[in-house]
Amino acid sequence: MKPSNEDIFREHGGQMRMSEALAHGINRYALYAMKKRGIIEQVSRGLYRLAELPPLSEPDLATVCLRYPDAVVCLVSALAFHGITTQIPHSIMVAVRRNAHLPAPDYPPVTAHKFSELAHAAGIEEHLIDGIPIKVYSPEKTLADCFKYRNKIGMDVVLEALKLYRQRLKVKPDELMRYARVCRVDKIMQPYLEASL
Repeated sequence: MKPSNEDIFREHGGQMRMSEALAHGINRYALYAMKKRGIIEQVSRGLYRLAELPPLSEPDLATVCLRYPDAVVCLVSALAFHGITTQIPHSIMVAVRRNAHLPAPDYPPVTAHKFSELAHAAGIEEHLIDGIPIKVYSPEKTLADCFKYRNKIGMDVVLEALKLYRQRLKVKPDELMRYARVCRVDKIMQPYLEASL
């Protein structure tokens, strides 16, 4: 027996992009009918989820990560995710590969930063939030990235993050320096690390 469209959504964690729904045999008209009947809701353009699911705890982060699965949460957004900043990001900051298409959704606001292949691939952690895989850089990789982008995000933000990292998380100096080398900021970071760790 062929699974219902609702079952297909359930098999995929209750949320799907339109392209995924089409690939699994749910045509556009069926998708729009499901939306009209209140079975699914549109999270953002091209992204749907079952209405029966509990509300998302991090709806903006979830939306961005579902729409752009290759993007990695970075910089101030990653600092906020790890609890090592007092800053509230005005947009979701993500890293994309240099040759990638830059995310430009209508909502939520996204700021994309182009990373080299090596810097983009290093230090990615995957966390499940509301059943949605969220790619975010580790605290150590995030700190190295913040040093690299210190002129864009502000040195005060970087130093506060380093201080909170030391207070709230297990310090991993070897990993910090490894990612500092990947980001080519090891000579800049080392004096700060020696002074604060």
